[in-house]
Amino acid sequence: MKEYNLIGIFDSGVGGLSVLDKLLACGGDYIYFGDTKHLPYGNKTKEEIISYTRDIINFFINKGVKKVVMACNTSSALAYETLNREFQDKIKIYPLIQFVAPYIAKEGDVIGVMATQGTVSSLKYTKEIQKANKNIKVYEIACPEFVKIVENRLYDTKESEKYIYEHLKVLLDKGCKKIVLGCTHYPYLMPILEKFAPKDLFIDPALYMAKIADGNHKNSHTVSYYVSSSPDNFIKNASVFMDIKEKVNLAESKTLLGV
Repeated sequence: MKEYNLIGIFDSGVGGLSVLDKLLACGGDYIYFGDTKHLPYGNKTKEEIISYTRDIINFFINKGVKKVVMACNTSSALAYETLNREFQDKIKIYPLIQFVAPYIAKEGDVIGVMATQGTVSSLKYTKEIQKANKNIKVYEIACPEFVKIVENRLYDTKESEKYIYEHLKVLLDKGCKKIVLGCTHYPYLMPILEKFAPKDLFIDPALYMAKIADGNHKNSHTVSYYVSSSPDNFIKNASVFMDIKEKVNLAESKTLLGV
């Protein structure tokens, strides 16, 4: 990999692979980091998220990364501003929510957001979308079981369908013109969501994140994978998103911190 072309992507686990998939279609060289030791981020405190992600940013800097994508709604909501202040002279950070919000603001005057509890509690989607257009109404709803349904492949159970429908109905009843899938796992629930609403109602923010790769080398297409624990479990869980052929490296504490 050539350092000038490296883009880092991180998430608490495998969900960020949905963003990586869109970036790979544009070409380029990538390092993906899954913080599997600390997943899920959705129920962690702001201070914990900042600490975890600070270590990851340092890891990327030591790997020669020049751009890093926060492919995690929770870290984008809770840690970006702090980390951007700390690292703005060393690396360019692209936070998922803040990056995609201006595009989402063009999609309708009533927007729904499905996300983790941490993201919803921050109201970051509401704040960022309304920065672009203060007249848009935004309704956010926490869907804490969605990640479990995806990672455990519980798509076909009546319980899962009922749970998903009940949460979707809250936003449909609000008259939402578009609904943001505000967690990188949620696009993989589309086969169920489409049973209850048109496919074009839903927004996958990862589609907008692909703009970050514009100008990358189209003929270059490489990925290195790192995790903070259990590479084998990462590969197994990642199969929901993509078939990883490359070695998944364990970034132990000294490696992660660059010491």
